[in-house]
Amino acid sequence: AEKRPPFQSGVLALKERKTELHFVTLDKSSGYHASIAYHDYAISRELFHWQTQNSAGINTKTGKRYLESPDNGWCFQLFVRRNKTHAYTACGEVLLEEITGDKPMNIRSRLQTPLTRNLFNEFNVIGVS
Repeated sequence: AEKRPPFQSGVLALKERKTELHFVTLDKSSGYHASIAYHDYAISRELFHWQTQNSAGINTKTGKRYLESPDNGWCFQLFVRRNKTHAYTACGEVLLEEITGDKPMNIRSRLQTPLTRNLFNEFNVIGVS
């Protein structure tokens, strides 16, 4: 932990491993700046919708990393929590399937290990209050 680089954006790129970790907090109603209103939610047990940071776009280095995967060798791991008071749940590797929009980008990912029914109920848009 003492060697981990600091980050606050919810994304940690481990360049030497070509792995990016996505830390998602679903309920941003308290403790977050008003401009942080990303639309993140489970679509199904196998699919997750995630919005990138506002700085990630189709012509940025980060955006190209998403658009060019998996051919560029990068992989992505998803960690989700309900709100700031909860611990993150490791959801495993995701494959980026559909990318739309620009700054932020909307990404639909396929989870390599489906969510349990309980986690889907907790992480879907209806379950988040």
